[in-house]
Amino acid sequence: PIRLAVPNHCHLVSLTDTQLQRMTSTRPMMMTFKVLKDRIEWTTQASFTIALTAIITCTLAGECTAQAKEKPADSYEILREQAYKGRAVDLKTKQQCKLDLYYPSDKKPYATVVWFHGGGLTGGKRSLPSALQSKGIAIATVDYRLSPSVKVQDCIDDAAAAVAWVYNHIEDYGGSKELIFVSGHSAGGYLTSMVGFDKSWLKKYGVDADDLAGLIPYSGHTITHFTARKELGLKNTTPLVNEMAPLYHVRKDSPPTLLITGDRELEMLGRYEENAYFWRMLKVAGHPNVDIMELDGYNHGQMAEPAHPLLLRFIKKQLAKNQ
Repeated sequence: PIRLAVPNHCHLVSLTDTQLQRMTSTRPMMMTFKVLKDRIEWTTQASFTIALTAIITCTLAGECTAQAKEKPADSYEILREQAYKGRAVDLKTKQQCKLDLYYPSDKKPYATVVWFHGGGLTGGKRSLPSALQSKGIAIATVDYRLSPSVKVQDCIDDAAAAVAWVYNHIEDYGGSKELIFVSGHSAGGYLTSMVGFDKSWLKKYGVDADDLAGLIPYSGHTITHFTARKELGLKNTTPLVNEMAPLYHVRKDSPPTLLITGDRELEMLGRYEENAYFWRMLKVAGHPNVDIMELDGYNHGQMAEPAHPLLLRFIKKQLAKNQ
């Protein structure tokens, strides 16, 4: 069998010999895939007939079809509009602090990803990343309060409360509290790192951050978030590392971590370099399980989609270690 690493929008499908012959006789094709990590290029021509169990198919326009050769879980359910903060909160908090839980109903126990949306801590809305659906895991997608109506500390507190709700309730839906991963893009990546590295946020809700199975921030700030700096009257180009920065909380005993960013030349405000320094300091501190990946050719907004398969691979790797 041959395994092919393909972009997120390409998928593997099974073809019969007859279908393969028909495709190769009617349309020669060439697909080139760039392996981002080591920059190795692999090329194949479909006109060169090979007996494969799976091949890449493309439309006449050159775009790849979306049919994965992976049997998803047969059934999923969604718990919608679940409030995750206690009753003693104001009306706005009740309205904004909600999550949706998408979970497999025919697989127990399963891993769960708590997902925080981006938007600079000033905008955005929860949604279920399609690339993470039907993968045998649960997804808790979270809304949180936003600046300037609240301070950045409140955003982090909401994130911690959401993670704690999942930790305390996921077993009610068939999941495992020992298999909770936290992730998010941009501002969501920042929230991921803050609740995972600064233990005080989850401690408030009776949860030890070190009990999380893993952290996968997508292109998140590791210095103090620019919205928090704005609250202090600082410019976006004025860096700051204080207690509101994941970098301030570097420690070797934090959960397994995968840092993912876009291309350093296309990212915003030095985001790759922040994460690279964070990675280096975690290594220096003795963290045994931290890695960083840079997605060549993808800017800040584009990098989330190609990062999703990396998240799934990371989860699979951590689950294998725990077996």
